[in-house]
Amino acid sequence: MPEAQPELVIFDLDGTLIDSIGDLADAMNAVLDRMGHPTHPRKDYRYFIGDGIEVLVRRTLPPEAIASTDIAEVVSRMRREYATRWTATTRPFPGIRELLAELGLRSISTAVLSNKPDGPTRKIVSELFPGNPFAVVRGAVEDVPLKPDPTSSREILSQLGVRNDRAVFVGDTSIDMETGRNAGMRPVGVTWGFRTPQELVEAGAYRIIDEPIDLIVLIEDLAPPGVQS
Repeated sequence: MPEAQPELVIFDLDGTLIDSIGDLADAMNAVLDRMGHPTHPRKDYRYFIGDGIEVLVRRTLPPEAIASTDIAEVVSRMRREYATRWTATTRPFPGIRELLAELGLRSISTAVLSNKPDGPTRKIVSELFPGNPFAVVRGAVEDVPLKPDPTSSREILSQLGVRNDRAVFVGDTSIDMETGRNAGMRPVGVTWGFRTPQELVEAGAYRIIDEPIDLIVLIEDLAPPGVQS
């Protein structure tokens, strides 16, 4: 019996669809510098981002300053700073637009789920992906747990009428792999993002891909969870 082809691919945003490390690092470093705190090399932000803006702030502040800092105020500063500079260097990774086009030709729906705030997530997608090929675009919203909690993923599946065993979650961090697993989807890790293949494997990645177009070959072979491929 042929394996069922996925009907939906849910993508993480930062580090998966877009290379945004430079603008995120520069914005947070600008905030830290104005507060009189040390800044961090861009490469360090690969491990600072991915869990939402509040966690980013806590990871970048000096440990001894956290207790005496109004975290909510620093979060607000970061949001304002990032809004002024996110377009400086952020671009889709090479091959992403071609991948989305190929998925569209195969009538496979796509969605975006990010731990970035919902407003910036929608704005970035609308500007970097003209015509918006995604059926759903969603970032962090109030009173809904962030990834790896499966709530948002399940809401996307329900909204699009797709079973979890017919969906793939694609991302570049352990958070994304855990999100896919928690929602009953196949988690696929990408090596062009911000984390290592080892992290993705240890987090339960079903497969690892090195180029965006590799996803086309992979999803055509995927079976629902529980079926050995």
